[in-house]
Amino acid sequence: MLGLGASCSSGSPAEAATPPPGIYKLEIELKRGHNLAIRDRGGSSDPYVKFKLAGKEVFRSKTIHKNLNPVWDEKITLIVDSLSEPLYVKVFDYDFGLQDDFMGSAFLYLESLEQQRTIPVTLVLKDPQLPNEDLGSLELAVTLTPKSSPMEDPRDTARGEVKTYRWKPYVNKTMLLRRSWKRSTKQQQSLRLTEVHRKSQLWRGIVSITLIEGRNLTPMDPNGLSDPYAKFRLGPQKYKSKTMSKTLSPQWREQFDLHLYEETGGVLEITVWDKDTGRRDDFIGRCQLDLSTLTKEKTHHLELPLEESRGVLVLLVTLTASAAVSIADLSLTPLEDPEERREILKRYGVRKSLSNLRDVGIVQVKVLRAEGLMVADVTGKSDPFCVLELNNDRLQTHTIYKNLNPEWNKVFTFNVKDVHSVLEVSVFDEDRDRSADFLGKVAIPLLNIRNGVQRAYLLKNKELTAPTKGVIYLEMEVVYNTIKAALKTVVPAEQKYIEEEPKVSKQLLQQNFNRVKRCIMVLFSYGTYINSCFEWESSQRSITAFILFVVVVWNFELYMLPLGLVLLLVWNYFFSSGRETAETSMEAMFEWEDDEEDKEEKDSEPKGFMDKLYAIQDVFISVQTALDEVASFGERLKNTFNWTVPFLSWLAITALCLATLLLYLIPLRYLVLAWGVNKFTKKLRDPYMIENNELLDFLSRVPSDVQMMQYRELRADPGQSPNKRRRAYPS
Repeated sequence: MLGLGASCSSGSPAEAATPPPGIYKLEIELKRGHNLAIRDRGGSSDPYVKFKLAGKEVFRSKTIHKNLNPVWDEKITLIVDSLSEPLYVKVFDYDFGLQDDFMGSAFLYLESLEQQRTIPVTLVLKDPQLPNEDLGSLELAVTLTPKSSPMEDPRDTARGEVKTYRWKPYVNKTMLLRRSWKRSTKQQQSLRLTEVHRKSQLWRGIVSITLIEGRNLTPMDPNGLSDPYAKFRLGPQKYKSKTMSKTLSPQWREQFDLHLYEETGGVLEITVWDKDTGRRDDFIGRCQLDLSTLTKEKTHHLELPLEESRGVLVLLVTLTASAAVSIADLSLTPLEDPEERREILKRYGVRKSLSNLRDVGIVQVKVLRAEGLMVADVTGKSDPFCVLELNNDRLQTHTIYKNLNPEWNKVFTFNVKDVHSVLEVSVFDEDRDRSADFLGKVAIPLLNIRNGVQRAYLLKNKELTAPTKGVIYLEMEVVYNTIKAALKTVVPAEQKYIEEEPKVSKQLLQQNFNRVKRCIMVLFSYGTYINSCFEWESSQRSITAFILFVVVVWNFELYMLPLGLVLLLVWNYFFSSGRETAETSMEAMFEWEDDEEDKEEKDSEPKGFMDKLYAIQDVFISVQTALDEVASFGERLKNTFNWTVPFLSWLAITALCLATLLLYLIPLRYLVLAWGVNKFTKKLRDPYMIENNELLDFLSRVPSDVQMMQYRELRADPGQSPNKRRRAYPS
């Protein structure tokens, strides 16, 4: 057996000497792991293994979920040209959407292996930061076989004898052969890794889940109640419901979708927890659902009893076929194939407006290349890869090693469920010793895409508030059905499953306070102007206001309310669209830039104030979030009338014109009666309907001033340094 850093020797002088040059075939069978480290809250882990040779990743195993003694039984064959480089083996715990946790690593020294024989190897995992921690071990079987070369004696190989090599200089022909072989091997590894990435990211179906309610859950708090929330897990994907306070029969009424991957199986795991502030949450119970037993394209009403306690969960589950998601090379671009393009345009044409309302459209993204990326490695290079996110859909490119100007030349196709979604493209540096290093990011609303135009996007920081180093070149095209997109606007927007927890931030609190103050000051200025009419500060203004008041009140009809809003939208379209929007975006941007400068001085501030804030963290975050919601609501109302998103402003005009027509033609009591009848009978017609407010859902699609600043495309000289760009940014 071989342990960490151990060697295996036959005792012959040949193997004790420096290993000979040549080409070897290394066959590895990754069998299993023993007593691996716990990295998840549930007392388990989701381990996978990475093999690294000569500084490059050569293999990544599949992920075994919720298992500390996983069995992989995977085989890999490598061609190596040097035994001096050890094989670096690392184990990680997979966390969907989060940073994968390190579980230990070990070295396998190839020069110590006995050749032409399968050797069982046990690698003891260690963490350099915690050398005394027991992290378990991996069990492998390794076979090292020398390839035939001019320096070998075939008769020795046939007899199986240990050979003593005599060092001879390589002739030019041999050097050329080795260089050619290394180039072809790199190409094969790149193709194989690309194929692995492609297969591991594509899904074959969608699981639509509606969490309705829980019944008779076990009480976990001293008051005889609980604060329950549910966690869902399907393969690598996770979803956490909202927390319902002080109840044993929570009414969640949440809907979400998960992807069904081919290799992860179809077992949906559900756990229920009791939320406890300041200490570890209490476990209430769990249940499982085998999705392979459910009929596809049909909604199933399920009542699942919890296994380890009392209580029942009520779900609606629907399995549907896979959406239009793909990864391809530039030569296989879907929308550039005339026949396929006709089919796509037909699928999202006007005649298909009322079929499959969830399928709004598709977006095709060509990730071409990047230039001038940030240096992340000590070698002065980076190992960049790209991650594309559209709501909860996440795809990524392969890694280009040791390159600051990578060319990916990949085409990604996403299904569009909401045309108001934002495509996020992030560039990371692959670092298998720890989590990937962030290099830059851009956020592009789908409605801002110019179809078929190659664009250079200046990368921004994580908060999308300031430029960083590097430019990424993208070409995008979005095809969607306008009617479906309009109908989707008045239903709840899809929430991201994995979001960063809100953090205590004095700067963010000040920012949100200033935004609320700005909204209030606008209302105050309007009130002051109206009050001046009553105070006769200007005779002409007061006389005009009085005449207008008498005429409007004398002739007022209810339909004039939406008609007045339509006139306001039309006025802004012709006279103030763009100007106020740009000014507001710049104002919000200035505040963010000031925050960035404050962060640089944060370390020098007294810690006493922040310590007090952390003591009341929950209250502080609640106030911070409430201010953000109030400010965003006011900004979204303003941006609707300022034509920030023309699609939404035209949709508002259409709805207001329809409301004007209905109020003009139909008496008000009939409209109120129809509204009341619908409200009273809704629960009877569909007991599991999820309530929503169409107006708030519409406003949720309108960007706030902060979002406008984040989505704003920077126009700067790519050759300029990040610091200079940052200073020039607000100009």
